[in-house]
Amino acid sequence: MTTAAEVVHELDRQGLTVAVAESLTGGLLAAELISVPGASAVVAGGVVAYQTPLKATLLGVPAALLAARGAVDPDVAVAMAAGARRALAVEGQAADVGIATTGVAGPDAQDGHAPGTVYVALSAGGEARVTRLALEGDRAAIRSATVSESLSMLHDWLAGPRE
Repeated sequence: MTTAAEVVHELDRQGLTVAVAESLTGGLLAAELISVPGASAVVAGGVVAYQTPLKATLLGVPAALLAARGAVDPDVAVAMAAGARRALAVEGQAADVGIATTGVAGPDAQDGHAPGTVYVALSAGGEARVTRLALEGDRAAIRSATVSESLSMLHDWLAGPRE
């Protein structure tokens, strides 16, 4: 069973829903989750907020935070994950878990961050987790590794103790 399949199964078993906010992965994370049969029961949806201003308008990331730090930032990633939960509410009910990706896929640096600098964040209830990744490879490899790390973060959260 793939990690995506394990995540979808565990979300379903626990009666939880997930919302996805993506930047550098451009929808790859949502597509990986949705490739699993039965995902419609647990995946609320995904937002690809590739350009920085959309992170504010679609996901509610504070514009001042984006102006001060840029899009490649751990607090931005957390705000994106929380924003996805709200933005993708179903019948007024926010998603239980939000997962977000932001970073630099390359080939060029962005806002002083080298290619491969990525933040993956998870938001659930009052809990937030964020991981900084320093990935190597070409653009496709960085994006693919980000999806894998995102699924691993979600998998670990589902399996572990929570607040």
